[in-house]
This record gives sequence, C-alpha cells and structure tokens, in this order.
Amino acid sequence: MNPQNPVGWFEIYVQDMDRATQFYQDVLGVEMNPILIPDANIEMMQFPQNMEGSGTSGALIKVEGVPSGGNSTLVYFTCEDCAIEAKRVKAHGGVIKQEKMAVGEYGFVVLAVDTEQNMFGLFSAQ
Repeated sequence: MNPQNPVGWFEIYVQDMDRATQFYQDVLGVEMNPILIPDANIEMMQFPQNMEGSGTSGALIKVEGVPSGGNSTLVYFTCEDCAIEAKRVKAHGGVIKQEKMAVGEYGFVVLAVDTEQNMFGLFSAQ
C-alpha cells in the first residue's frame, strides 16, 4: 500500500488569468507565482507550496480551447510512472486525452477521462 496521499496536484481552468489570479490572491490572502513550461501553449499561476507541509498545491491554468466553469478543476493523482496507470485507464473503460508528456523540470503527466466523463490527471516524476 502506498503511504502517500493520492492527490498530488490540482488545476483550476480559467479564461482570464489576470482576473483569476487577482481573485484567488485577494480571497486567500496569498501571493501566486508563474510556472514557466517551455514550448507549452499554456499560462499557469501556482498557489503557494510548502514541501514540508501537509496537503497539496496547485495552479490556475489557461489553455486555449479549454473552457472554465462546470467540471474545470483537474485533480492529479501521484504515480510512480504515469504511463503504467494510463494503460490501466484504457483497460478499464477510460480514455486517454493526452498521452504521457513532459512538463519541464516538474515531471510527466497524462490526462485521462473516467467512465463518468470526468477528466483527471496522472503525475509522475519519471
């Protein structure tokens, strides 16, 4: 059994990054910082993260063509190698929307859709 909590990251999809960043900074009383991923057509602003603390961090994300609202919060499950879980998604009736891809120095992700049409992410360092 994995002693780690299953959720390792979250993303909240937005249409106006400046407006959304200001909203969360004002509401939560935090300072958010950009995440730069080379060659990716996305904007990201990260919530504060304390690697020694409990819980998880996440980011606001703006991706052209991906709407906000409704089911626009994406939960990432931490894996040893997200490609392994991606195979399980397919085997159990889910769909892979984005095969394993690098997210710069942060690791790798897979985007998948479950049998209820909910998108979720898989994250691994390798």
